[in-house]
Amino acid sequence: MAERPERKRRKLHRARVRRTERITPHMIRVVLGGDGLAEFTAGQFTDHYVKLQFPRPGVDYPEPFDPEAARRDLPREQWPYSRTYTVRAWDREAGELTIDFVYHGDRGVAGPWAAAARPGDELLFFGPGGGYAPSGDADWHLLAGDESALPAIAASLERVPAGAPTRAFVEVAGPEEEQPLATPGDAEIVWLHRGAAPVGKLLVEALRGLAFPAGQGHAFVHGEANFVRDLRRFLRIERGLPREWLSISGYWRLGTDEDGWQSGKAEWNRRIEEEEATAAAAS
Repeated sequence: MAERPERKRRKLHRARVRRTERITPHMIRVVLGGDGLAEFTAGQFTDHYVKLQFPRPGVDYPEPFDPEAARRDLPREQWPYSRTYTVRAWDREAGELTIDFVYHGDRGVAGPWAAAARPGDELLFFGPGGGYAPSGDADWHLLAGDESALPAIAASLERVPAGAPTRAFVEVAGPEEEQPLATPGDAEIVWLHRGAAPVGKLLVEALRGLAFPAGQGHAFVHGEANFVRDLRRFLRIERGLPREWLSISGYWRLGTDEDGWQSGKAEWNRRIEEEEATAAAAS
């Protein structure tokens, strides 16, 4: 019997916190640097993401902390937490990686870490991945998402071709969560203040009420999985946007943490694709 090929080991980066900044009441910016970023590279995409690795409290991990070794040698309940975050910016010359964290108090793993982070603290991560950047071939651009998608939307706005018609919709808790967004595009940026409304409700309403510009649009829609599902069907089926001109995915799902969401995401997407195929056949 042939030996099973050994899985290629992912590149683990070890960065150090250089500085932090509270840019809105619920958004914390962490700038990382250090020699551990010597082999890191990003820039091809505006939705680059990294998989941050956090030790579980109470677990005695061998030093130096190695997340892949922990997953190989320890029971699942002792595996480190893995959390996915967008690369807000990568400054190759300065060797600085910027990540923005949504912070909701003591809940979760990454947000509390960012709130407590101090210069010199270590953060380990794999990546980057990614697959979207505003196309220069598009006639216009559409960007929409909640707080989780805001870093990618901000990075994408910075890369929209100069003068390109752009419509951006960002849903946040309230006006205090707005932040300056720069773009060379001819952009209309709309902030939607959620208040007590369900996550994504205002986004769905805004896109359904949008007068789409003429020509081929390139859309980026990300955030909570339930409203993303609704907008995916709207854009793909009702508006007929081709799949290759649409980057759309749930970054998270209400009622579950990332571990639960990632474990069921493939099945979730499969069901959505089946629903779309049925709807397309009936139309």
